[in-house]
Amino acid sequence: MSSSPAPVDPKEVTVGVVANPASGRDIRRLVAGASVFDNAEKGNMVYRLMAGLGSLGVGRVLMMPAASGLYDSLDRNLRTHGRGKRLPELELIEMTVYHNASDTVHAVGEMVERGVAAIAVLGGDGTSRLVARHCGDTPIIPLSTGTNNAFPEMREATVAGLALGLLVTGKVSREEVVRRGKVLRLAVNGQPASDCALVDAAVSGERFIGARALWRSGSVSELFVALARPDSVGLSSVAGMLEPVSREDAHGLHLKLCPPEEARWVVNVPLAPGLIVPVGIREKTRLTPGEPVEVEPGVGSVALDGEREIERHNGDSVTVTLDPEGPAVLDVSQTMRLASERGLLTGAPG
Repeated sequence: MSSSPAPVDPKEVTVGVVANPASGRDIRRLVAGASVFDNAEKGNMVYRLMAGLGSLGVGRVLMMPAASGLYDSLDRNLRTHGRGKRLPELELIEMTVYHNASDTVHAVGEMVERGVAAIAVLGGDGTSRLVARHCGDTPIIPLSTGTNNAFPEMREATVAGLALGLLVTGKVSREEVVRRGKVLRLAVNGQPASDCALVDAAVSGERFIGARALWRSGSVSELFVALARPDSVGLSSVAGMLEPVSREDAHGLHLKLCPPEEARWVVNVPLAPGLIVPVGIREKTRLTPGEPVEVEPGVGSVALDGEREIERHNGDSVTVTLDPEGPAVLDVSQTMRLASERGLLTGAPG
């Protein structure tokens, strides 16, 4: 039997929204054929998300301040399409904006402190990872607006708003529709790293983390994945082509890469949109939750979800551990299936 959702007054519910204005604008747009996901469309998405939430009576959206193009698009939608519709009240967090990752960290901290029921994240893998690190037990719904996205889903924001509204108003229970995501946790010289990976951790010979996006497979010697789909784009698709790993699978995968001419397996993968390359793999093993795996010694960096975040120096010891108790993530498909089965969105008009 499923647990009964607790009754909630929708007007008292607040949902957080983090819309990253910088997602979908990295170097892969210069070296491959990736499209630019502009801020006007992100603003449109926030409006459609609010429309879904408003139809369930959600009272307030607490949003991180955004770049003018994003907010102007949202404001235009609210003034034109939103007139006369039941929409949540929009409140922007009062904060100084530095146009870097600290904005997201500060905004998520404010949302958690104010007790938001959930957080919608519009961004790529990097934005989702940043929110996941700071949101505690607050459920998140990641919506893709980035480059090589494996963790957030490409989903219509209106449907996402409906699913989120069903959760936060108590029409479906958290136990039924919220799942824990796997994460890869790193330790350097025995000390836990400040960051983690939601999808993959790639060991690279490239030493500096200034230009963060990693898009050349030839520099990667090892790849750890928590999630690997054969239909995705990016480094995780290397593992996905060899042995797919779903969100529901308890294990992960560890690959050791090499030049194609020396490989046991060679896979042709879309490393970035419009960029298909052969990647050689010499060894493949499964990651068991809770069991640390030591990275082969060397100098370079470790990229988390496609972005170089950790520098490695001579003598450094780096371990990677798969942790099944990652962020709490709303399962949109399951939520909408339950809504259909129970008639939660069915009723006479008006």
